[in-house]
Amino acid sequence: MRPRFWLETALGGLSGLLLLLTLLWPQWIETLLGLDPDAGSGTVEWLVVALAAAVTAACALGARFEWSRECPAPALRPGASALGPDDRTGGPS
Repeated sequence: MRPRFWLETALGGLSGLLLLLTLLWPQWIETLLGLDPDAGSGTVEWLVVALAAAVTAACALGARFEWSRECPAPALRPGASALGPDDRTGGPS
């Protein structure tokens, strides 16, 4: 695997943890950093959730692309079907 796969996997995991942290404990920004950027309205927390969800999804898609690039599906023989012999006939005879 290329380093890009590992970077996307790590960043996606971290942003996923940030997403869960913010959903489960919305006041972590105020508690840990001592800041109240939205004066208690919760707007910043929902912005963090939305951004973390977007980053997580983008990293997951990127890592999936890298995975499929490195591990392609096996090629079919010429004239072969993607369905097995039992799948074409509706089951075993």
